[in-house]
Amino acid sequence: MATNPTTRKPATEAEENAEAVPETAEARTERARRAPDVAGPPLGDGDEPVTLILSHHLRINGADYLPGAKIRVSPDYARSLRGQGYVART
Repeated sequence: MATNPTTRKPATEAEENAEAVPETAEARTERARRAPDVAGPPLGDGDEPVTLILSHHLRINGADYLPGAKIRVSPDYARSLRGQGYVART
């Protein structure tokens, strides 16, 4: 049985002295402005989210969406879901 001869490297001084920096309100609002509540992959630069109505149960990133649910997704992901038959005909 082989063993790993390497040892753990000691933590650097910067890592030891690092403190958690609280997120400011401006940073939260900027992040919310950049990434609206979309399911699936994030939006690309300049993309607007697309609203879809699902025809089948779908789980995206651990969240369950039932048939008939309206979700907002990126245009590329919407195209993929339409091709796979997850979008209801309206």
